[in-house]
Amino acid sequence: MSIIVGIDVGGSTTKIVGFDGDRLLEPGLVKANDPIASVYGGFGKFTTDNKISLSDIEKVMVTGVGSDFLGDNIYGIEAVHVNEFIANGKGGLYLSGLDEAIVVSMGTGTAYVYSNRKTGEYTHLGGTGVGGGTLVGIADKLLGIRSAQHVAELALGGDLKNIDLMISDITQNDISPTLKSDITASNFGKVSDMATREDIALGLVNMVFETIAMMAIFSARMKNIKDIILIGNLTVLPQAETIFKNLESIFGVNIIIPKNAAYGTVIGAALEGAKNG
Repeated sequence: MSIIVGIDVGGSTTKIVGFDGDRLLEPGLVKANDPIASVYGGFGKFTTDNKISLSDIEKVMVTGVGSDFLGDNIYGIEAVHVNEFIANGKGGLYLSGLDEAIVVSMGTGTAYVYSNRKTGEYTHLGGTGVGGGTLVGIADKLLGIRSAQHVAELALGGDLKNIDLMISDITQNDISPTLKSDITASNFGKVSDMATREDIALGLVNMVFETIAMMAIFSARMKNIKDIILIGNLTVLPQAETIFKNLESIFGVNIIIPKNAAYGTVIGAALEGAKNG
């Protein structure tokens, strides 16, 4: 075997995948405060879970904010550093099967990458500081919760009518085709004294997702395309599909959350080594 491994080193989470030819191996994830410890721990878990040996691996492609801590080899295997935005773009296109799209990487913050497989263009359009870090940071202060997944679970019992000011609260009529009565006029603009912890949790998730979505829609309009691909850890939250699909129908775009979306960046890094992207 000649396997290409991709590793995405985050601040506290390391993701790892591999390609055996065109076949995507089972991805893995390890959490650790030390990026070096998480890389080597993730590497060992990955090889064990996929029943492969170090001699089967041709090279390792590394990306992510913590990848700077790594040298030019892991266990004596060549380690090649990959631009994170290229990894985002290639991973998003691979998972969706599209040739052109705006790829949105939703992590601690959010990055937007115009991606075109045919021309080989992967351009970082910009980003927003609103992301998983925003959700966890505010939830910690308001709810005493420091897990995005736990916030999302609490939010399942929430009602946005007790939190957000809607267009219907301002006028009985749709203002325009994109300002219908059921769209948000102001996040947290109508917080009720009776709002529950569940309501607040849902308001937070909705605010983060709506902000990310609108930036993505503006990016797509700038490039005159309709396809938007979401990758990153926030894609696994249960509210993601509902919130993004609602905005998709309003603004006439195609928002895709592909299978294995949480591993989009690390898959893109591996593809850069395998030249399958």
